[in-house]
Amino acid sequence: MKGSSLGTEIAEPYAQALMSVSQSNNLTERFGEEIRSLLELLDNSPELQEFLSNPVFGESSKKEILARILGEGTHPYLQNFVKLLVDKRRIVFLKAVGEQYLALLRQLTNTVLAEAISATELNDDQRQAVIEKVKSLTGAQSVELKTSVNPDLIGGVIIKVGSQIFDASIRGQLRRISLSLGVDG
Repeated sequence: MKGSSLGTEIAEPYAQALMSVSQSNNLTERFGEEIRSLLELLDNSPELQEFLSNPVFGESSKKEILARILGEGTHPYLQNFVKLLVDKRRIVFLKAVGEQYLALLRQLTNTVLAEAISATELNDDQRQAVIEKVKSLTGAQSVELKTSVNPDLIGGVIIKVGSQIFDASIRGQLRRISLSLGVDG
């Protein structure tokens, strides 16, 4: 919702507070799973994002909708935290807070976030091979892998970890060959 540095400045203390609560109650992984689900819902629902950021809708309406969305399966501490964001008029930063929490969780568990772009959907063995490759390249204990498909790659995979890009796609190989031959591709 807010992608600015101001959003990060506002989100960080809330994410750290949530991490503190989750650590003291041994709920870090559970909160991580619940936040991933919530972020996925926000990404797939522009209507929900619009509703939460619209000042026309009151706090009680937002709390009621969020309570329905979160449901009974969500830990009460996390439900109360989301209500607190509504009360403090910070609900527009929910996505930024969630992303910051997940970044803190990855730091805590020595996990890296990697993105794999392939020409076709990766099967389980291929996903595991990418995860193992990322572990060996980064020294991380575990990998949180997001995948996407780009048929233009022809074959192979591009792996992004932070600012590093590992291009093992056929398109990338063809581009490197054309550059070494002095041909503009």
